[in-house]
Amino acid sequence: MKQKIAFTLAFLLCCAVSFAQQIQMPQASPSAKIAQKVGLTDVTVDYSRPSTKDRKIFGELVPYGQVWRTGANGATVLSFSTDVIIDGKNIPAGQYALYAIPGKSEWTMILSKNIKLWGAIGYDQNEDLIRFNTKPEKLSKKAETFEISFANMTDTGSDISLKWENTRVDFRIETEVDPLVMAQIKEFVIDGDSSDPSLLYSAASYYYTNNKDINQAYSWINESVDADPKYWTMHLKAKIEAALGKKTEAVETATEAIDLAEEAGNPDYVGLNERLIKSLR
Repeated sequence: MKQKIAFTLAFLLCCAVSFAQQIQMPQASPSAKIAQKVGLTDVTVDYSRPSTKDRKIFGELVPYGQVWRTGANGATVLSFSTDVIIDGKNIPAGQYALYAIPGKSEWTMILSKNIKLWGAIGYDQNEDLIRFNTKPEKLSKKAETFEISFANMTDTGSDISLKWENTRVDFRIETEVDPLVMAQIKEFVIDGDSSDPSLLYSAASYYYTNNKDINQAYSWINESVDADPKYWTMHLKAKIEAALGKKTEAVETATEAIDLAEEAGNPDYVGLNERLIKSLR
């Protein structure tokens, strides 16, 4: 009996070692993950990257008119940390599988609520959150390996770009930024009656950049500079004074900003202020 038990244990141990020892080889379609801050939203894409390998892709390997997993292996998953807008429709924060139905002149893009499928096996249209159409473009340079990337970034949005073989397809995501920023300014600066120079600078910068109340921006930047003058806060003050038509004051402020930037060893801000002064003369 003891010999039998010992043999059984030895057999199980051999099996365990056998399963633990696996040969590591390059994946045919290696996995990838990209992340991008779009506005105030964290956007990530988890996908696999097949290569062409002398095959014709769209119309053959990936048939027209059929649901495609936009990659290889498991579903390609898009994640949004806040609500976003795609094709004019609100997409709640969360994770979604990205599918596509390629066509010669038009693609149908799909966000599915089911992210657990292996590719498109078991795909059910009833689990779609949204479908929308986009136009494919011909690439000037062949993309040997399938790629998803972010392009045409703005403060509030970005394109998500799919490229493979000779084809590129883009779609746009937009995010809500202004209500979130304004809520913070109201909480920390307006209602909070803040005297923090950095908060006052940030609020003034946002108002100036987004064409809001320029006089309020000027009031905030003056408070910031009076409390703690920095070359970057002085530069913003000079730009706001220029926008208000206060050219003489703007030149004086920009000159002070140059002195501070030179002391700090920052030639970039020296140049910015020199160009601002030149534009005002």
